[in-house]
Amino acid sequence: MASRKIIILLPAYNEEESIPLLLPKIFEVCKQLGYQFIFLVGEDGSKDQTAKILDEHKKIYPLIIIKHSLNRGLGETIRDLFEEAAKICQPNDIIIRMDCDDTHEPKYIPLFIEKLNQGYDVVSASRFAKGGRQIGVNLYRGLISYCANLFMKVVFPISGFREYSCGFRAYQASIIKDAILFFGNDFIQLKGLGFTCTLEKLVKLKMMGARFAEIPFVLRYDQKKSSSKMVSSVTTLGYIILAILFHWPWGGWKIIYKKRLKDYSRKNNKFAEKNS
Repeated sequence: MASRKIIILLPAYNEEESIPLLLPKIFEVCKQLGYQFIFLVGEDGSKDQTAKILDEHKKIYPLIIIKHSLNRGLGETIRDLFEEAAKICQPNDIIIRMDCDDTHEPKYIPLFIEKLNQGYDVVSASRFAKGGRQIGVNLYRGLISYCANLFMKVVFPISGFREYSCGFRAYQASIIKDAILFFGNDFIQLKGLGFTCTLEKLVKLKMMGARFAEIPFVLRYDQKKSSSKMVSSVTTLGYIILAILFHWPWGGWKIIYKKRLKDYSRKNNKFAEKNS
């Protein structure tokens, strides 16, 4: 296990209160697992003391910081984090993306790894799996989240998958390296549309034939210290645009990428494109 790394991706914007709480918890869990590990943080032009606090924590933890001088949004931050992770990882490494606001508990990391070791490429923490739930989410936000996930399950069905909007996921590094190599800058195309990137990654990886699984988890929204960065109207618009781009009958993604993926698969002998 010593040669295998866990790379934790953390997009951070105005999280001065949460970072000192979250990093020690991740550190303790990873240390007990016996893997090497790296914290890869995207500091997205925070207006509070987030950047300063991260610099201080570099003295304590194996921390790599990608800094934006201006706030560019979650899409661009996630793009930068996954591209950097693809550069520094080996195919047998593990990439885990978490929110930086202390709503995702690191105690689920061993369950992620257990599922990945069973042969899955993408494992999502799921509030909707048996045993999962959410604490501190008001009725309106809970209803919006439920309806959004129902919409996504209908439009982008993945067998046995119910959680499309939670960013707490684990990935085999090999599938991410392939995705970045194949899609390039288009791995995250809808960068300016709120939290749409969380769904777009699933869609792109499904097109590549990734194997998906879920683990139940409890979303601890009651632990959130910072204000929500999600603008529901923008993200909803992003979901609609993503559905159109994928299903457009005269040159949508599922048509455009189908032949390209088959050619790539044949040349690289790494995976079979399964999307029809």
